Amino acid sequence: MNKFFNVLFKVVETLIAVFLALMIILVFMNVVGRYIFNKGFVWSEEVSRLCFIFLVYLGSIEAMRDNRHLLIDTLLLRLPKKGKKILYAITQILIIWLMVIQTRGSLGLVIQNRNNVWITTGFPAHIVHLFGLLLGVSIAAIAVYNLVRLLVFKEKVAEIIKIRDDGGENATVE
Repeated sequence: MNKFFNVLFKVVETLIAVFLALMIILVFMNVVGRYIFNKGFVWSEEVSRLCFIFLVYLGSIEAMRDNRHLLIDTLLLRLPKKGKKILYAITQILIIWLMVIQTRGSLGLVIQNRNNVWITTGFPAHIVHLFGLLLGVSIAAIAVYNLVRLLVFKEKVAEIIKIRDDGGENATVE
């Protein structure tokens, strides 16, 4: 199962790279077209925007998998072991709650925009919100997995979050 998720996240990393490269190429192409040829590509702005949206959604899932998504470890590092465990559990529960809200909101937007398309590309607008749905479900599942690791498998918070110091090496949090 772990091998499956490693392959899955390699695909996610590849998609992130593709979306970033495509976004850079399209924006550069549009800038060159406007300044040199006095003509831009209207559709490239929408495609670049879509790439950015998908890049952010997939990047957020990837960051959550590595437990680096908006982690503020200043307080966590100063707490005793039990305090770290409690604070980390509370954080994961809050993440799950927020992702339930995200998922419900995205589902509503998918339904609301099922017949709408983006103006210049004709891209179905509900697909963007499907990625929001994917984001909510994925991050909530990762947070549940983190809670299971903490509470059932009794892993230390330091093993779960792998806090990095300035040198890029894993710091010990005990």
